[in-house]
Amino acid sequence: MWLLKEEEYLNSNKIAVITGASRLKGIGAAICRELADVGYDIFFSYWTSYDKEMPWNINIEEPILLKEELSKKGVEVSSLELDLSNPNASQQLINAVIEKLGPPTVLINNAAYSTNNNFASLTHEELDKHYMINVRATTLLSIEFAKQFSNSHGGRIINLTSGQFRGPMPGELAYATTKGAVDALTLTLSAELAPLGITVNAVNPGPTDTGWMSEKTKKELLPLFPFGRLGDPGDVARIIKFLVSEEAEWITGQVINSEGGFKR
Repeated sequence: MWLLKEEEYLNSNKIAVITGASRLKGIGAAICRELADVGYDIFFSYWTSYDKEMPWNINIEEPILLKEELSKKGVEVSSLELDLSNPNASQQLINAVIEKLGPPTVLINNAAYSTNNNFASLTHEELDKHYMINVRATTLLSIEFAKQFSNSHGGRIINLTSGQFRGPMPGELAYATTKGAVDALTLTLSAELAPLGITVNAVNPGPTDTGWMSEKTKKELLPLFPFGRLGDPGDVARIIKFLVSEEAEWITGQVINSEGGFKR
């Protein structure tokens, strides 16, 4: 376990860890940009093998391009391609952050696994894949982050969720089940980590246009947004920028629905 004295934290740069930041149009990349803009050194993880299997696909150069883009903002940037389904991945990631940049003060659990399935098609193998990323990796990463944190205040953990308790999600049984567990994790972990000076919150961005939506899907969703536009990755990134700030030190154990009034 890595431990540093409080004065070492106070004299160090702000360091944020963001998982699942592989695609330039994605929420993870938007979070990286917003936090870099306010002076955070950035360490992001990604797993291109997953993106290659998804409908949106990925340009293999996108993580490199993101790293270059963030570096131009004048902050330190490092990254790691890592399969978070590996039981040792959480410890490996936090150790890499400390080695490359220093002890992190912010953890954004953005990485997710999502495929379409229902009660008739869901297999135990597919359910396990959802669990390993959405629940196990999020929990273990939060634990490793908390173990190395030794400041008296200012730690932030933010989990990405998807509004599972705001309405049913037919056709996404495994995703809804495992992401719903993240809400429960957020509440209990916030109570456990408050004495360490760490807040724990979750953000639900609602349907967000990150490149996965077909034109048909966009047309169907647009009337459900009273502002007349779809959710943008920058919308949730700005919420997270506030939650990691000093002004948000009294907010913990919350699931914030940043959906632009989306009507389910």
